[in-house]
Amino acid sequence: MDPQVLTRLDADTAAAVHELLAAASRADGAEPLSEAFLRNLRPGATADGVLHLVSTGGAGDVAVDGYAQLDGGYAELAVHPDRRRRGIGSALVTALEAATPDPHVWAHGDLDAAKALAAARGYRRDRVLWQMRRPLAGPDAPALPEVELPDGVTLRSFVPGRDDAEFLRVNNAAFDWHPEQGGWTGDELAARQAEDWFDADGFLLATDPSGTLLGYHWTKVHPAAGDEPAMGEVYVLGVDPAAHGRGLGRVLTLAGLHHLRDRGLGTVLLYVEADNAPAVRVYERLGFGVHAADVNYTRE
Repeated sequence: MDPQVLTRLDADTAAAVHELLAAASRADGAEPLSEAFLRNLRPGATADGVLHLVSTGGAGDVAVDGYAQLDGGYAELAVHPDRRRRGIGSALVTALEAATPDPHVWAHGDLDAAKALAAARGYRRDRVLWQMRRPLAGPDAPALPEVELPDGVTLRSFVPGRDDAEFLRVNNAAFDWHPEQGGWTGDELAARQAEDWFDADGFLLATDPSGTLLGYHWTKVHPAAGDEPAMGEVYVLGVDPAAHGRGLGRVLTLAGLHHLRDRGLGTVLLYVEADNAPAVRVYERLGFGVHAADVNYTRE
């Protein structure tokens, strides 16, 4: 049966999709959907241009056996572990291709099944996003250097409402090349400020004597889940291109790591484009190593 293509999900279908995602996560050791796509699954979510592709052709206790979401030309998908190798993934990709001429499909965890499906459908690896991790505490944790601010630079926490415009200016300058992080408006910032995890104290800003923002390190804390303890994240780190060459990337990274360690967290993670060699070098020198990879596929 071809997947249903919907602009919004009712509560029962959304709950069934979450059950599918949980089963896939347990089987694969990787979350099938990223943060932005999960937000579109919330009750009442009606983001413009978002399509939900739902496969319900199975039987038994699996209400939804396949799911894909398309948002702005980017897509993510999952197939229930008990329904794999039945053509459901291929049917979802076919439906994505019918909805947009050139879908860019994220595969989290760089799994063999995703590689096989991509190869069979004529897709190539377009972007690779590394998840890097570093221990903050324990015998395996490398020493955490102290934070040494450059002359004239002040470090403080973000103040909602007061710092919004400066953050957006620096973020969009730092990530003008990035398809997800660049081009933010107040809507993207407000959506994240409304999240339960948002903590202004962990949103660190580096400013010059005039108060102009030079760069920022926005941290995040993931609560404990199952066997996974609570973990910190370098959520976003950006430096104004006009302030490059002052070592602010390293300083801001260290400041966030100290903040997360002081909160009692034992591990920190971050995501970085695998081909962003300068950023990868900074993180490696600070003790980060590659833990997992997410791959974006596009058609040949």
